[in-house]
Amino acid sequence: MHATLDPTRITILFGGLNKERLVSVASAQALQTALPQAVLWFWDADDRVYETSSAALLGHERPFENPFKADRKSLGSLPQALDLAQTEGRVLVLGMHGGAAENGEVQAMCERRGVAFTGSGSASSNLAFDKIAAKRFAEIWGVPIAAGIALSDMEAALDRYGKLIAKPARDGSSYGLMFVNATQDLAAVRNAAKAEDYVIEPFISGIEATCAVLEQADGSVIALPPIEIIPADGGFDYEAKYLAKSTQEICPGRFAPDVTAQLRNYAVLAHRALSCTGYSRSDFIVSANGLVYLETNTLPGLTKASLYPKALNAHGLTFVDFLHGQIELGLKRSAVGRVSEA
Repeated sequence: MHATLDPTRITILFGGLNKERLVSVASAQALQTALPQAVLWFWDADDRVYETSSAALLGHERPFENPFKADRKSLGSLPQALDLAQTEGRVLVLGMHGGAAENGEVQAMCERRGVAFTGSGSASSNLAFDKIAAKRFAEIWGVPIAAGIALSDMEAALDRYGKLIAKPARDGSSYGLMFVNATQDLAAVRNAAKAEDYVIEPFISGIEATCAVLEQADGSVIALPPIEIIPADGGFDYEAKYLAKSTQEICPGRFAPDVTAQLRNYAVLAHRALSCTGYSRSDFIVSANGLVYLETNTLPGLTKASLYPKALNAHGLTFVDFLHGQIELGLKRSAVGRVSEA
């Protein structure tokens, strides 16, 4: 741990304004258990940040379904809370997912103030959050991707491939995931695409896999053991991820050695292609014709049920040691940023 850092300066920032704030609360519960002296700041749906007690957070049941409410004072808006973080020399452990937390806005606000935080920076986060741009950059680095399908070409693509998959271009936790099995499903995708951009791809049959990447204290990057996912009812959507009991996540995955090596290699390539720092997790399909890259998560879930902690465990690294390493990296990057501005 950083020799001069008071552990009460470590601040877990969680919540947010988007649909993934429920997952964020569950991540924060795991983070607080691992970092019991850390201060808790909750960014609520009213766009204000509140202090909250450990008892309120850890006592909150069924976080994936029930909204959380903080039990202490308001710190004002997020910019006001970050001003306070700057004044008090805090380091933020980001326990948020999706929205402004994962599209780089929160990171940009921290970078502007010189506030240290865990995970990737603003530019990298923004790039990875856009699945279309992320695929393009990953492909440049040699990672195999699925063909993209324009909204206007869906009908012809359905005839050609027999089944399509559609998902929001900028969302996580598999919200809005749709399978296009027949002509009548096309209307649902078109309607959803009126509200937000969608990524449409041929449905690729195969085994779902994910591979976590970890930046170590010396700046080197390693891939953790890949995970094999067997989703409930055939689709790894929000319910299958967090609510269904029948979803299986096998770590290390039961892949052939050459497939395991490819997954690890492509996960590191994607991490580098998107200029990620700290940690990331990339998702793939292991098909009969080889691996296909889906997306990279720069703030993957850290709940007790999440995939990243499973990979850490399989690698032999405790969650506490992982977090301390990420805090160290965040402090180093913040110090470098301040020196470069001087």
